[in-house]
Amino acid sequence: MIFKTQYYLFLLALICSSFVPKQKMLETYQIHGYTQGTTYSVKYYASKALVSEEEIEAILAELNQSLSVYHDTSLISQFNFSKRGVLLDKHLHKVVKEAQKVAQASQGAFDITVYPLIEAWGFLGKQKQTIPDSLTIKSILKHVGYQQITIKGDSLVKTNPLVKIDVNGIAQGYSVDVLADFLEHKGIRNYIVEIGGELRIKGKKPDGSYPKIGIESPSLKETSLQKIIVPKKGAITTSGSYRKFIESKGLKQTHLIDTKTGYSIKSKNISVTVYAKTAMLADAYDNVLMGMDIEEAFRFLKKHPHLEAFFIYQQQGLLKDTATTGFYKLLAP
Repeated sequence: MIFKTQYYLFLLALICSSFVPKQKMLETYQIHGYTQGTTYSVKYYASKALVSEEEIEAILAELNQSLSVYHDTSLISQFNFSKRGVLLDKHLHKVVKEAQKVAQASQGAFDITVYPLIEAWGFLGKQKQTIPDSLTIKSILKHVGYQQITIKGDSLVKTNPLVKIDVNGIAQGYSVDVLADFLEHKGIRNYIVEIGGELRIKGKKPDGSYPKIGIESPSLKETSLQKIIVPKKGAITTSGSYRKFIESKGLKQTHLIDTKTGYSIKSKNISVTVYAKTAMLADAYDNVLMGMDIEEAFRFLKKHPHLEAFFIYQQQGLLKDTATTGFYKLLAP
């Protein structure tokens, strides 16, 4: 299964059973379950049931068979086991294509060839978490670098036979998009799709109001900070460093690995929440922004106006938060 730490993005508002005037009465339909190492929820508002649990589960199974490094028979695992590459299906093609764009835009801060490093640190969950020695890291880095893979026609090709990829940092968001697009295809225009806290939202509740999304900070030594936003439509994802880490000699090594050094990113950011048109974009860029200091992140965001972001960071032992102008506009009144 694809695994990604679940963060505190949650729905705050209760769903009312009233209806929009001059329209058919809208009902709330919800399908939920377990996928990709976490939970999922598909909630939509319509006059009748339009989507079945079997349809949703079939889509998720198809995604896992393409993108999950936890299935030895998945397409991504076949690529990792191969010496040259594989023929792509539509899912891995879209995900790798977007991942390579983000890698270039972030100068390698986002890099799906990180797999050997994550494996060495034990963050895949397949083996005990450990701190690899410097010689091991140095050896692994020879096989890391997004320039070592290329999409050629319908194939994903590797120039180094030991290169392996992990699309965990973007696949969950992509999966949300696939489900949301499926709802759109079914004629559903009011919905909330969520996998492990990664959200895509559109439309209104039956009472005519927009759903509210709560963003809760990690609880350290002080009261948690919280923001409530009303995005109306779009995607919200969060990346954080406060739950998944290895501690050694008083130092924390998080699961967010810098592919240039082989060690965890050095950042004062505790969590970054990104708003974008699609969950795939938000999912990829929340990882990128986690590795930047606030000043660098705002310079980056100025060059990428299609993204808005909210930061929770630590400064002199205290929790602080800041956001882009566009994100502040999403705050609930």
